[in-house]
Amino acid sequence: MSGAALPAGVGTAIDTSRRSQRTLLALGFAALVALPFVFPQGFALSLMCQMGIATIFALSYNMLLGQTGLLSFGHALYFGLGAFCAIHAMRAAGNASVGGAWIVMLLPLIGALGGLAAGLILGGVTTRRAGTIFAMISLGVGEMVSSLAPMLPSLFGGEAGINANRVFGAPFLGITFGSQRQVYWLILAWAIVAGVTMRALTKTPLGRMANAVRDNAERAQFVGYNPQRVRFLMLTLAGGFAGVAGGLSAINYEIVTAETLGAHNSALVLLMAFIGGIGQFYGPIIGAVLVTFLQTALSQYTHAWLFYFGLFFLFMVLEAPGGIASLIQLHREPWRLSLTHWIWPQYGVLVVPLALTLAGLIGVVELLYRIAGGVDAGETGWKLFGMAIDAKQPLPWVVSVALFVVGALLLRRTWRGVATQWKRVLLATTRGESR
Repeated sequence: MSGAALPAGVGTAIDTSRRSQRTLLALGFAALVALPFVFPQGFALSLMCQMGIATIFALSYNMLLGQTGLLSFGHALYFGLGAFCAIHAMRAAGNASVGGAWIVMLLPLIGALGGLAAGLILGGVTTRRAGTIFAMISLGVGEMVSSLAPMLPSLFGGEAGINANRVFGAPFLGITFGSQRQVYWLILAWAIVAGVTMRALTKTPLGRMANAVRDNAERAQFVGYNPQRVRFLMLTLAGGFAGVAGGLSAINYEIVTAETLGAHNSALVLLMAFIGGIGQFYGPIIGAVLVTFLQTALSQYTHAWLFYFGLFFLFMVLEAPGGIASLIQLHREPWRLSLTHWIWPQYGVLVVPLALTLAGLIGVVELLYRIAGGVDAGETGWKLFGMAIDAKQPLPWVVSVALFVVGALLLRRTWRGVATQWKRVLLATTRGESR
């Protein structure tokens, strides 16, 4: 029996939507390839390389938290072991002068095998339980391996770590990886391959069952699937992709230390996935780019960047627990129904109160940081927004507090208009869906 015919115009709309998606993907790919020419500076290239590595790492973590519901506090273990495997392979190939640039291109595969092997060895123990028990076990295993690193200097290099040179042997099609631009394109290629593969995995039976185990493990077991086996397979694969990111990190920095295995990296990738949003595949990508930018760029301007980072994370937890991706999804239906013109003017009204509040907050934080001795040699004078400021004078304190108080009061008042408009938009959206 043939399927029912689509209503007139629906097939054309679907084809148009697919062509639009392909066009956007092509334009996005072209933009990523062209970025090194637009931002040729060394700092910008290094930052983009870090973002590419963080993207793969965050997506691999999302395979655990977002798809399988496993909150891991030790995911850096697989990233670090993959990095060490890659750096040892790079060092051995360089010392033996075997191969050349094509060996470097394949080093992320070595990292993937290292992360995959770690997942196979440790996954059988860590995935026996889910929830809080898994989180504690992953933390314990991660810290155990991290603490073993200083005791095995031949494998982990002690405090100095393991270093290698990525430029050795003969060039491959003129590529030597001596320039940061070539390294960026290598990271971009692997990020696309890994991202597409992880996206395809979500559509497989294993990816679907991982979602089922995440939502209700007992029900998945009732229909004949072993939840522990599903968790084990997903952790192993996630470890392999984390190893790819670790291998690219070894190529990018040409050094790997025991700190790569530590809890700091595990917490960082958790923040990336959570801030970006684990409910959508692109959420961890947004989180990886944003967190890497804040960690690298913001630290160049202020010593209190960790405080701002923590404040931003707290705001996201309280106001947008679904991450940035949830905010994008919130606007998706109003955009489809052409209702966003009701929202943007209200957002524009928020700009001035928000700017005043942030200016006051930054002023107070920086003043406190100087008074508390948070900078070298107890320096209390600095430039903020282009103005010379001394934390020992009362005027900066009065201005900063006044800006914060006035901005917060205005923000609270104008937010009521935003809430009213959103109620109107949601009502219109519901009516649009019911038609």
